[in-house]
Amino acid sequence: MRKAILATALVMASTGAMAADNGIYLGASIGDANVEIDQGLAQVDSDDTGFKFIAGIRPLDWFGVEASYVNFGEAEDGILAAESDGITGFGVFFAPVGPVDVFAKVGLVSFDTTVEVDGFGDIYREDGTDLAYGIGVQFRLLSLGVRAEYEKFDIDDVEDANMLSIGVTYTFL
Repeated sequence: MRKAILATALVMASTGAMAADNGIYLGASIGDANVEIDQGLAQVDSDDTGFKFIAGIRPLDWFGVEASYVNFGEAEDGILAAESDGITGFGVFFAPVGPVDVFAKVGLVSFDTTVEVDGFGDIYREDGTDLAYGIGVQFRLLSLGVRAEYEKFDIDDVEDANMLSIGVTYTFL
């Protein structure tokens, strides 16, 4: 009986030590980005390695605000190449379960997309602000978080823009 009580106390103490640090965090992610454009001559559907830099604040265990710079890499399809990047702003809703957070986020992306023909220059250019959303899971150990997430960017005139990534965050305050 004493061993069971001691084991329960140790598990509860270790879970508390892994609780999220609420505060300001920075991070970075890398993953597979997909861009699909079907606008007249500008037809590209390709994947490339994308990356993002993250800054956020989590004032509550269940809610945070996050901004990021996201780069979709250069999606090449034959002689066409598409480059897309943007700045995002999200409201992030967390469901903490011990050292793991399941999260969903919704917000906006301010994007810039260019399609060029190899050696001839741009044939398509678009920028603007549109809806973005995503889901993910994050494992926390004190101030360090390791996350995997899927984000969808609902960009006008772009058939599909999404990113599946893995990254790290570190909470400072």
